[in-house]
Amino acid sequence: MGITTGDGVRIAYRFDGDRDKPVLLLSNSIGTDLHMWDGQVPALTEHFRVLRYDARGHGASDVPSGPYSLDRLGRDVVELLDALGLQRVHVLGLSLGGIVAQWLGIHVPERVDRLVLSNTAANLGPADQWDQPIADLLAAPDMRATAERFLNNWFPPHMLQDEVVEPFRRTLLATKREGVAGSWAAVRDYDLRRTAALIEAPTLVIAGEHDTVTSAAHGKELAEIVPGASLTILPTVHMANVEAQPEFLEAVLTFLTEER
Repeated sequence: MGITTGDGVRIAYRFDGDRDKPVLLLSNSIGTDLHMWDGQVPALTEHFRVLRYDARGHGASDVPSGPYSLDRLGRDVVELLDALGLQRVHVLGLSLGGIVAQWLGIHVPERVDRLVLSNTAANLGPADQWDQPIADLLAAPDMRATAERFLNNWFPPHMLQDEVVEPFRRTLLATKREGVAGSWAAVRDYDLRRTAALIEAPTLVIAGEHDTVTSAAHGKELAEIVPGASLTILPTVHMANVEAQPEFLEAVLTFLTEER
């Protein structure tokens, strides 16, 4: 299923779970699609109707060329919620998905119930560090080198040949370079270190102790910026939802279902 945004881009999405449960929106990282959450959906749907989507440039969504902006990535989600008639949802985002989730908490607080920001950051500067990787990727013959670099940044060495990682490798190789480069541009240009203080939603920040993409220090900084945020540090690299699935799910479900 899909919707078309105001600038003519198709965004693919899917629901899992019972219609009578509260909706939990999941937002994916760069180089993945909505299937990055496949392992967690069975547990999450015990409590929520899970809404997943492919960020523009990824999966079954359209892949416009040129740089993307965080504002546009955020508006994609708002337009998706509008099209589906969803006024207020819980939001869980990882990496770029966590950046988009921050944007939602800042700019459309009335649409966000509780917020989980996993393996993400309020800023990933300096901005000019992204220019050469973007140029190199667009000049590369294919996604092979980038795919292996991503996987080495996402998972510990002992997991790289594990069957659970293979779908991530296939997705990376199938992802169009323009989608990754456009998303990197959004990461290059964003800085929420001041505005994340405007987030009103109850917020859980999850960080990976060994994460080299968005470090534990990034997670601590974000948790200090967002008013009242709690912080959980897991003994993982970047894909905490996969590497430490039981601990990740326990943290997420405890936070999202606890009485307030």
